[in-house]
Amino acid sequence: MTQDTNALLTSLIEGYNFSTDGLDLGVALIDGKPEPTAPIRLPLKMLNRHGLVAGATGTGKTVTLQLMAEQLSKAGIPVFLADVKGDLSGLAQAAEGSEKLTARLAEMGKEFSPRANPVEFLSLGEGTHGTPVRASVDAFGPILLARVLELNETQEECLQLIFHYADSNKFPLDDLSDVKSVISFLVSDAGAEALKNLGGVSASTASVILRGITIMQTQGLDQFFGQPEFDTADFLQVREDGSGVINVLELPSVNQQPMLFSTFLMWLLADLFEDLPEAGDLDKPKLVFFLDEAHLLFKDATKAFTDAIINTVRLIRSKGVGLFFITQSPTDLPDEVLGQLGNRIQHAVRVFTAKDQSALKKIIKTFPENGVDLQEALTQAGVGEAVITVLGEKGAPTPVAWTKMSSPGSVIGPASAEVVDASLLASPLASRYATAVDRESAREMLEAKAQPAEPQSAPEPQAPVEAPPAPAPRQQRAPKAEPNPMMDMAMDAASMIGRELLRGMFGNRKRRRR
Repeated sequence: MTQDTNALLTSLIEGYNFSTDGLDLGVALIDGKPEPTAPIRLPLKMLNRHGLVAGATGTGKTVTLQLMAEQLSKAGIPVFLADVKGDLSGLAQAAEGSEKLTARLAEMGKEFSPRANPVEFLSLGEGTHGTPVRASVDAFGPILLARVLELNETQEECLQLIFHYADSNKFPLDDLSDVKSVISFLVSDAGAEALKNLGGVSASTASVILRGITIMQTQGLDQFFGQPEFDTADFLQVREDGSGVINVLELPSVNQQPMLFSTFLMWLLADLFEDLPEAGDLDKPKLVFFLDEAHLLFKDATKAFTDAIINTVRLIRSKGVGLFFITQSPTDLPDEVLGQLGNRIQHAVRVFTAKDQSALKKIIKTFPENGVDLQEALTQAGVGEAVITVLGEKGAPTPVAWTKMSSPGSVIGPASAEVVDASLLASPLASRYATAVDRESAREMLEAKAQPAEPQSAPEPQAPVEAPPAPAPRQQRAPKAEPNPMMDMAMDAASMIGRELLRGMFGNRKRRRR
């Protein structure tokens, strides 16, 4: 080794020599060869500083995600994965070793260890191989719904009044048809008086809201809103053996229904933020998210969704939650999000166009300098290799390491149908959430209210009954107080303020616990 190479190796050994537990990502490549004395790790306590896994198609991003998720589960940390491509179910099935894999790991000073992880398969929209995840419109709340619909300030206020009317009259808003029924009732002749008391909702505003809800239905949101409502605390399961459960959400149609996933994600992050207590800096996070194909999240995303993600990345760290975005290029993400991602795993960058060259220059500028030729490393890294820098135990970036990544002990790719079916049968969540419940809610109540009353038959004549004697003066009731309009208005205002305090800072309502 040259003097420069020795200096680089020494800096990597010292830079990644953590005293606390961490994820084993691989070993440093020195002069093109793996160096077992220089393991590259990521401290568990720094996972809530969020991170990025980027790289061109086919460079190994999904395997890196799987490697990290598996080690998190082993460390007792629950994980949430968005499975866009359908190849993460292999986490539930132990892999079989091979000569090639054994030789690869031996070169790194490691041994292959097969592992089947505890996995909960979840579905959204058209998914068929998982427990459905649902939320009620009522718990979603008018502010968050207004953001999804991209309503202006006046339209959002009208939507809040509509929710207030349903809340005051105990009309549960379970799904989107319930909201449409309440709006239709308020703008009808039958609801004219109720609408007047609310302050009025114009027909044009009602039409805008109804049109937006119809678009949501065409995007598959009917399958998300409903009962029974999923309790986000169920994403934090830890099995009896201490393994964190890996929640794999099937998303087969995110390209065709982008609003479905973005709406779900806004609800999920907002609900977790409201429910989880402030935790500060923990030895390990409570939950880690991996958002695969993150470029699909922000492609044609609404400003409301982008703002919600930016706020979440900034604030949810203190709740003990880590977020990792997996995408092809860092430039796919907003700068406000990139600036919050302290842990970087960059697989190979493929440069075919002038735009690619420009993107490469921007990526290089985001890495600290420590003697690694980033131009060479980022363009010449092979499959299963990555350029890594993470936040050390004191919060400072570690030296850049050209790394040969380790391998997971589970199957790379989809699990067998038998393994998935067995996991679903053993799921403690399936019995609670698998079957949709269509209870009596706002739509049914308003339809019943609109039905003409059945004619009542005349009462049969009864024998006259002698009137009871008049009560003595001391037995007479006090006269009923005259109605006080100002007091009624004050009570209504206090009630509404109380309900508004239940809404979270992200616009959702606190869920009514079972």
